[in-house]
Amino acid sequence: MTTGRDSKPPPAFDARIKDEDWDGRELTGLAYERTAFIDVDLTDAQLDGCTFTDCTFRGVRFNSSRHSGSAFVNCTFLRCSFFDASFESCKVIGTAFEACTFTAMRISGGDWSFCDFTGADLRSTAIVDARLREADLADVRADGATWTGLDLSGASLRGVSLTGADLRGSDLSAIDPRAVDLRQARITWEQAVTLVQALGLEVSPG
Repeated sequence: MTTGRDSKPPPAFDARIKDEDWDGRELTGLAYERTAFIDVDLTDAQLDGCTFTDCTFRGVRFNSSRHSGSAFVNCTFLRCSFFDASFESCKVIGTAFEACTFTAMRISGGDWSFCDFTGADLRSTAIVDARLREADLADVRADGATWTGLDLSGASLRGVSLTGADLRGSDLSAIDPRAVDLRQARITWEQAVTLVQALGLEVSPG
């Protein structure tokens, strides 16, 4: 994956967890740092208040997993599956996703600033009331997605496809309407004014 920003290699690790079956486990308050998780099965797992710092996840299955109040800081996800995974009030900052699948993933609240989703297929995702400040969303496909109430200030949205997406209540100030596909997207009047002004037009009451 080529990003629009300076790319960085996955963080080095001091420990490795490989081929573990954590299917359906309830994990609370665990903390991992500089750990590589390789081909771990977290299907149906529930993580509450867990912290992962400078960790690498390679081939990990997060399918139908539930994450609440957990943190993934400066982590790297490679070829991971997030089918039907949900994240509620999580802190996912400075984290990169490469060749991952996000079918039906849901994010509610939390801080996902400085994350790198470049080129990801997020068409069936629902992201609500979350912070994605300065996130790299270049060339993302999010047609039909629900992206409401998002803080996208400073985000890279070059080449994003948002056809038919629900964007109501999101900060669209970083969007260049000439470089983003917004056909049939659902927005508010206030957002429409923001996009018109981004085109260099003046809006007057009549």
